Parts: sequence; C-alpha cells; structure tokens
Amino acid sequence: MDDKQIVDLFWQRSETAITAVAHKYGNYCTKIAYNILHNHEDSEECVNDTYLKVWGAIPTHRPTRLSTFLGKITRNLALNKWEHLNAEKRGSGQTIFALAELQECIPSADNTENIVDDLALVEVLNRFLGGLSKERRIIFMRRYWYFCSIKEIASSYSISESKVKMSLMRSRNELRNILEKEGIVL
Repeated sequence: MDDKQIVDLFWQRSETAITAVAHKYGNYCTKIAYNILHNHEDSEECVNDTYLKVWGAIPTHRPTRLSTFLGKITRNLALNKWEHLNAEKRGSGQTIFALAELQECIPSADNTENIVDDLALVEVLNRFLGGLSKERRIIFMRRYWYFCSIKEIASSYSISESKVKMSLMRSRNELRNILEKEGIVL
C-alpha cells in the first residue's frame, strides 16, 4: 500500500491505517527508537505511541512524506523517553555521545530562545546539509538524526571508523563556522 492510501485511511478514521503503517514503517520506527534507547521494550512502547500520535495528528495535518513524519514523531518520543530515563540515572548508548558531539556547534536552548526567527536556523541547517557530499550527509544524518554508532555507520558503508569520525568532525566544524557566519550565537 502506498503512503497516500495509508494517509487516506487515517483521514477516513479506519483502524486498518495503523496496521498498514505498522506493516510498512514498523521496522523503520523501531530502528530509530532503538538507536536512541537501546532497549527493545522502550522502543516498542515509543513506536506504539507514534501510531497513537499519528492517529491524532493526521486528521488536522496531511504529511507530504509519511516516512519523515513518522520518523520525526518516533525520534521525538524516544528522545523524551531517553531524557526521562537519563534523569533517573538509567539509560545509556549512543544518544549521550552524539548529543555531546553536537553541543559545540549547535546553539544552546538559552541562546536559541534569542534567535528572532527559528526558520532562519532551519534554513541554515538545510543549506549546510545540502552542501555536504552525499556520503558526508548520510554519515552526518545517520549519526545525529538516527543516533547510529560510529561502528554501525562504518560497517554499513564499508569504511573505517576513523573515516567516519573524521567526516563527522569536519562536518561539525563546518556547521559551527556556518552558524557563526550567519550570526547564530553558539
């Protein structure tokens, strides 16, 4: 079933929409959640919460790319769950490492509040990603969007871990420079 048909099922409030989205995107959403949480039960819970959130969101919003819509919801739910678990001194994995790596080149929450137009930041990030080579963009997104480990990225693309680390370091430095040139305070 294609994405348009699945979205139409949500609009019709048909319960088969959840079955269809689970069949087509269940593994994708689970992978996103698991890369953040590193726990099967918590990941499954996030994916189920994703389906519930999508059920409530689609009648008022028709996503242009269902996979991106689902991925974003799953990622946000998993990060919230990770934050909750981390506050209780539990949880580990790649999330804390990836977030620490980005800390030096992404504005802090306090400074982000001072940015007049958040869309400007989004535009800068999109331009930055668009300017990267395909390989570097994939490596960057796999690490900082999907929270894949360095080892997993290297294995997936048959490259060395040091090449992945170097690519990420260069990308972070470029992002920091671009943000500074745009006047976005770090």
